[in-house]
Amino acid sequence: MTVFMSSCGFRAMMSLVLLLLVAAEVTCRSHTHSPPHARCEPGCDCPGDLRITTCSRALFTQLPGRVPSNTELLDLSDNHISVIPQRSFSNNRKLRVLLLQNNNISVVEDSSFSQLEFLQKLDLSWNRISVLTEGFSIGLAFLRELQLAHNYLSSLDSRSFLHLDGLQRLNLTSNRIQTIHVRSFSSMSTLRQLHLEDNQLTSLKSGIFSMLRSLEVLNLAGNLISGTDNGVFKPLTSMTLLNMADNQLSVVNFKTLLNIHTYSTHILLEGNPWNCDCDLQRVFRKLRSIQRLFLDDYSNLTCKAPPVLQDYLLMDVENELCIAETVTVLIITVTVVITVLAAMLMGERKRKKRRRALHWTHQEDLSDESDH
Repeated sequence: MTVFMSSCGFRAMMSLVLLLLVAAEVTCRSHTHSPPHARCEPGCDCPGDLRITTCSRALFTQLPGRVPSNTELLDLSDNHISVIPQRSFSNNRKLRVLLLQNNNISVVEDSSFSQLEFLQKLDLSWNRISVLTEGFSIGLAFLRELQLAHNYLSSLDSRSFLHLDGLQRLNLTSNRIQTIHVRSFSSMSTLRQLHLEDNQLTSLKSGIFSMLRSLEVLNLAGNLISGTDNGVFKPLTSMTLLNMADNQLSVVNFKTLLNIHTYSTHILLEGNPWNCDCDLQRVFRKLRSIQRLFLDDYSNLTCKAPPVLQDYLLMDVENELCIAETVTVLIITVTVVITVLAAMLMGERKRKKRRRALHWTHQEDLSDESDH
């Protein structure tokens, strides 16, 4: 009986020790490895081992308060967020990618992203942003890609992108941009792609691209550009693609494109209302002879004027138009030359007649004097 009681007591004690050990382990795990839902805002998915937090389509009207501090990619797209307050991401300094596209954001307060020193991609496309203040870009010196397509921006100035020293890709597609002031891109010496298609630009002034020496792609398609300053593209010494399709160009200045000094540049000009006179033909003929320039869509350029050539391909009317004009010019020139020569000949004949008349008159005078 004593032995049995001793055995039972020993087993009970061992069971108690085991339970205490298990409880201690569970307690330790609960402090060091909290389950994702305990650290994550409701509506978000936070698999901590992946360092990705997904809060897309969660119906948020403001930024979530609980995002794991080790998050490197934060997806807040397709919500109803309207304001990005100051220092919104002070607890998420490890962020490398921040996705805020397709919200209702109209206000980005100064220094909103100032804590994100490792951020490389920021997507604010499909929002309602109409102004970029100087404080917008504070802290984003190492940002590589900025997406601002489909917003309400109407003007760019020297404050818009002041602190984006390391930016390589800037997308401003489908805004309402009418004006780009000189030095708007002055801080972007490393920028490689600039997308400005589908805006409301009407002209391009010299100096707006003056600091973009690393720019390789400049997309200006779908604007209202009818003219450019001759030197506007001259600073772009690395440009490999210039897209000016679907604008309002009726003529092109030879010097404007000749000032592009890159080794190889592909140029797109389709969809402009070209005035297919012989001057335009001569400009394109000279441009096509420059080995470093490639007019990739030349065979698709169509005429808007003169009316008799509307919708004709430029390359189809080139020879006939210029030959006819050249023949006309030659005929006029020959006619003018013949008329001038005839006038000179008639004048010379009249001068000779006058000389002869004067000579005979003089001879007669001398004869009369001798008779007296």
